[in-house]
Parts: sequence; structure tokens; C-alpha cells
Amino acid sequence: MRALHRKLFRDLIKLRSQTAAIALVMACGVATFVMSLSMLDSLQGTMDRYYEEHRFANVFASMKRAPLSLAERVREIPGVGEVESRVVEAVTLDMPLMEEPASGSVVSLPSDSREGINRLYVRSGRFPEGRGSLEVLVSQRFAEAHGLAPGDGVNAVLNGRLETLRVVGVALSPEYVWLIPPGGILPENKRYGVFWMGREEMDAAFDMKGAFNDLAIRVMPGADEAEIIERVDELTAQYGGLGAYEREDQISHKFVANELEELRAMTLIVPAIFLGVAAFLLNIVLSRMISAQREQIAALKALGYSSGEIGRHYLSFVLLIACVSGVVGAAGGAWMGRGLTRIYVDFMDFPSFEYDLHPRVLLLGFVVSAVAAMIGVASALRAAMRLPPAEAMKQQAPQNYRPTVLERAGLQRFVPLSARMIIRHIERRPLKTALSVLGIALACAILVVGGYSEDSVDYLLDFQFQRVQRYDVEVVFGATTDDRALSSIRALPGVLDAEPYRALPVRLRSDHWQRRTGILGLTSGDGLYKLLDMNGTPHALPEHGVLLATTLGQWLGVGPGDLVTVEALEGRRPEFTAEVAGLIDDFSGLAAYMNVDEMNRLMHEQGTVGGVYLSTDPQDSQSLYQDLREAPQVAGVNVKASTIKSFRETVSKNLGIMRSFMVGFSVIIAFGVVYNSARISLSERSRDLATLRVIGFTRREVAIIQLGELATITALAIPVGLVLGYFLSWLTSQATNAELIRIPFIIHPSTFALAASVVVGASLVSGLIVRTRIDKLDLISVLKSRE
Repeated sequence: MRALHRKLFRDLIKLRSQTAAIALVMACGVATFVMSLSMLDSLQGTMDRYYEEHRFANVFASMKRAPLSLAERVREIPGVGEVESRVVEAVTLDMPLMEEPASGSVVSLPSDSREGINRLYVRSGRFPEGRGSLEVLVSQRFAEAHGLAPGDGVNAVLNGRLETLRVVGVALSPEYVWLIPPGGILPENKRYGVFWMGREEMDAAFDMKGAFNDLAIRVMPGADEAEIIERVDELTAQYGGLGAYEREDQISHKFVANELEELRAMTLIVPAIFLGVAAFLLNIVLSRMISAQREQIAALKALGYSSGEIGRHYLSFVLLIACVSGVVGAAGGAWMGRGLTRIYVDFMDFPSFEYDLHPRVLLLGFVVSAVAAMIGVASALRAAMRLPPAEAMKQQAPQNYRPTVLERAGLQRFVPLSARMIIRHIERRPLKTALSVLGIALACAILVVGGYSEDSVDYLLDFQFQRVQRYDVEVVFGATTDDRALSSIRALPGVLDAEPYRALPVRLRSDHWQRRTGILGLTSGDGLYKLLDMNGTPHALPEHGVLLATTLGQWLGVGPGDLVTVEALEGRRPEFTAEVAGLIDDFSGLAAYMNVDEMNRLMHEQGTVGGVYLSTDPQDSQSLYQDLREAPQVAGVNVKASTIKSFRETVSKNLGIMRSFMVGFSVIIAFGVVYNSARISLSERSRDLATLRVIGFTRREVAIIQLGELATITALAIPVGLVLGYFLSWLTSQATNAELIRIPFIIHPSTFALAASVVVGASLVSGLIVRTRIDKLDLISVLKSRE
């Protein structure tokens, strides 16, 4: 073994506790990088394989009713590879374990159930065999929530008739990976399910023989999807077409794609913080090592070792730490990645979610840690390589001690001696102090970022469900209907107030920009659905024109007073021009609002409604729900209390898991920074501290001087960290905001308090460890003068 190799291992052993702390911080960065990137690869790979193997459609189109011959005309469009005509209907379900009615969708199967587009994956049981029976496959989540198995029955209202669906199997579909009820944002496994039934039985149950109301289309590679969509719209317009749309606008895929974007943002932000702190710590440790080994460097150069060999020696020290960090981080990232798959299993329905740790991810983890380490120590290595032997043999010039700010201000008599010594040492090295403050501040900032998500979701939950959606129950009609349905709902027991609404699917255009979205028609902006912006400021519903969400207005490039072209995608599909009455900066993403009477006038209709918001009496809820189950025009019932409960059971639990990871990571960073700063400071000042002991200072007084510096740095770091955490949380909110829903930027005071408390706790533990070393100072050895 070469002499430099022996020296390398001696240095590692001597600084083992400091290098271990640095390696742990760096390992956290590698772990979060490997975890995020491997989860991204796993989710993307699982989705792509599932879509391809089960032939997920590229284009979708719905209409009121069209003849089967239309499907043949769609098949003739250039670029269309395969077309499947279907019947899709909404139904109300009567589940014995639920007080409120559940809802679902029934989708027809092709004649050969194992072929076609959007092929099902049968988890258990078999495909329906028809023969006139109402055999169905049921979505897995709904089956698990209600304990359904092959042979069980489900009561459903089909086309106004109460029928019993016979479950023959449990299935998954690429069309319903993210299974949410219409208008929802989260899966509600108990309240909404999908059923697949044979085509002949569907035709008979819904009077659709020789017709269909839904198309799934696979396009050829390289085909122009926009052109195909335009042609499909032209063909379906006379049959009540609701507007064709591509896969990117399909609701299930859109939520999954949004999750992928959030993972990409996480892959960049969190690992960068950890690796930046680790690079800073390595710079401090290596700079201190080179400073302490000036004479060794001089001797090595005098003995014939080149500057390059010495540089490689110290670089090997750094790369060994990075290598250990890479191994530990990769193992930790893989473990966390496997564990976090259950978060996605709670939301996404794949036949199997395989965690895929690609060697490329591990290699990138090692490369990232090595690059971060080399960047961190570049200046220290350069200094070691440029150090002339003659100069290295000299003792370093003592630090220039000048009067402190307090002494220059004449306030020293009001400050204890120990405090003046602490201030003097901090002021002597402002750059080192600033970097130490920054390192601890980043630990505090990560905790704030970890708590921001939970705070924001809690605020959004309260804001949207208590202040905006002030109704108790939402009733969704199977098709737009007139005032008679509204009158019958108002007459039901337990209904205190009822406000109709209409959700109109539209395509908005301005110049060359266009967007497929929906306009919500309301009777008032201050009723059971109140229009509030993100600050809680109420907005009046305009009598004329349309009120656009700010995000949608920015997308279309319009503002108040501008005109937008509205292409209705239901009914007679009229096209009209509407003035933008205003913009509302709300959480809804791409929403638009209009007076429902104005909407019906522009649609050349009168009194048309799509659903009703209800304020109800809890004492009559059971009777109300029973009547709603039996109402033939009702396609779905959304009970707000159940939605909130489902939200808390899923999202809050998963956010708690992520927050636990953040707390652990932050403790490691705080400990690593404080402990290394303390050890380096102790090494630099050991002679001074021993001298103080010799002249009569007690161990406690010496510890106060040494640990007081750490306490001061921590006290300076916490407010900086809270501000930095606020800024990083804002960056995260901007990076992860989706079109479907905007997450508010909210941080509760309790999150700031928790962040500060964790950093203080980590600093106290570090201080206690350093205190034991102060107590064990060897006064004789540290006071020996070097010859």
C-alpha cells in the first residue's frame, strides 16, 4: 500500500464521526433522488405498458345517440386505425351498507370481450356471457369497498327501472386508472363504481339497439389527432356530439400525468438541497484538513510528490465519502421507493404496480453525489495543489483579531466576557459563519416545505367544501332536463333549499388559442355555490357574459371586456360570442361561470338544468336518500360529508407519510451541519480552550464559550430557514400546480414552530455530543508547542 493510501485511511479514521455525518447528509440527497426518479420510472413504465398491452384509446367522443353506421364513417377517416362504438350510461346504485345512494357507470363490452379497445384486465371471475342475463364485471375498488365477489348482486336503476346486476367478475380498465366520480377530484371507492355489461344486454336495458352513444378510437402512428378530432366532431354534431377529445384530456389519464409532473419537480428540488449542504460540509472539512496538514503537504512535495498526486489524494478522500453515500443512499432510496408505492396503490388501479429500479437510476445517483462532492471541494483542492513547499512549512499567520462591533460601540462593559469571546470568534470568520447559518437554515427550510403540502390541502378542504360549496348534497341528472325535475326534487322530504345548475361542455376560442372545458351555469354567485377567489373575496355572477378563471383567461390570452367564441358541445351545439365579464383567481384551474338563464338563452333553450344543489335537514336524510335512489332522472348523488371523509382518509394519510420523511431528513441535515461546525470549531480552538482551562476557567464556562457559538449560529439560522422555507414552498407550489386544481400556498404558524423546534432539538443533541469532547480535552497535549 502506498504511503498516500495509508495516509488517506488514517485521515478517514481520524475524522470518522465528521465524515459519517457528511456521508449521511449526502446519502439523504442520493436517497431522495433515487426514490423520486425510480418512482417516476416505475409509474411511467407501468402506465405505458398497461396502455399499450390493453390498447388504451387515443381519441374519445360521446354523443346523445348515433346509428351504428356512423362508426363505419369514422373508421374511414385518414389516420384512424380502429374504432369501437359503445354504450355508456350513468346509473344510481342501492348498496345495503350505505345510507346515501351510490352511483356508477355501465359500459358495454364488444362482442368479443377479450379483444377491442380499452381491454379489461379480469382480476377474478370471468367475462359476462350474455344470454339475456344482466351479468356484469365490476371495478376492483368498488368491489373491495363493498365486499363484492362473483355471484353477488347489485341493485341499480337502469333507464328508470330497478334491476339487479349479477357480478361475475372483478376487472380493471386503462380508461379508469384514476377512478373518480363525474365532477370529482379524488377516488371515492365506496360511492362510485364502473360496471361492464354485454352489448346486447346494454342495448335492451337502455333502448339502444342499433345505436351507440360513445366512441373509442385508436389512431395510426404519426396520424394528426387534431385533424381526426375535427372530422369526428363534424360527423357527430347532428347526433348530439359532446366534442371529441384526445387522451391528454381524458380525466383519468390527466390525473396520472399530473402525478408524473409532481414527481419530476420533486426529483429536482429536494435532492438539490441535500447535496448542496453536503458539498458545503465537505468544503469546510477538507479546507480545515488541508490547513492542519500544511506541513505534511510541504514534506510530500519535498519528497517528490507532484501537485497532481496530492490533489488526487485529497480528491480520493472526498470520492470515498461520496461512494459510501451513493451506496447507502441508493439502498435507502430503493427501500423508500418500494414503500411509497402503496401511496399510488391507494389511488391508481393498475393490474400490477412493479417497482422498477433501473441501473441507470443508481448510476445517476452515484454520479450526482460525486459531482456535488467535487464541486464542493474544488476550491480547497486548488489551494492544496498550489501551495508552495516553502510557504507550507511556515506557520499560518494568526487571525487578525479586531475590536468587535460591541467594543467599537463602547458597549463591552454591558456584555459578559464569554459573550464577547463568542461574538469575536463569529465576527472573525464571517464567510464560515454565513455558510454554517445557511446549512442549518436549509434543514429548517426542508421541514417547512414538508409541512406546506399538508397545510395547503387542509386549507383547500375547508375553503372549497365549507365556504364555496355550501350545499349538503349535489344531485346530478342523467341528462339535461327541465324545471319539472327541479320541482320534484324540491318537494322531497328534508330539502330546505334547492338551487339548479347546468354544467355545459364547451370549446372556448380566442384568436388561434382554444381550450376544451366546461361552463358552470348558476342562478346566483352568493347562493349554495358561492363564487370566491383565492383570498376569499366574493365575486358577483354576471347577468351577461362569462366569468373566467384567471388561469383560463391567461391560457386564452383574454381579459375583462374581451370577446371569446363559445362552441357548445351538447344540445344543438350552437356557437356564440360572449364577453369576458371578469376574471376570478380561484382554485378551480380552468373553470368558467355564467348565469344559467343567460346560458339557456344562448343555447336557444328554456329552463334547462343539469343538476341541483341541496341544503338538507339531517334528520330527514334517510328518507331523502331513499327517494333519490328511486328517482329515474337522477344519475348520481354526491354527499359532501362523505366526500370530505374520503378525502381525509386518503390524502391526509399519505401527506403524513411524506411529512415523516421530511422530518427525518431535516434532523439529519441539522445534526450534520451543527455537529461538523462544532467539531471543526473545537479542533481549531482546542488550544485556546485548553489555555482557558489552565488559567482557571471551569469546564462549564469553557463549554458555554464553545457551545454558545453554536447556539448563536442556530438562532441566526432559524429565521433565515423559515424565510427560505417559505420561498421554497412557493417554488414547489408553482412547480406542482395542475390545470385541474390549483393548490393554495398556505403555511400554518404551527408548521414554522415545528420546523424551528426540530432544528433546535437536533442542535441540542449535537451540542451534548460536543460537550463530552470538551470535557475530555487533554490539557497537556494541546498545550505542547510545536517545534
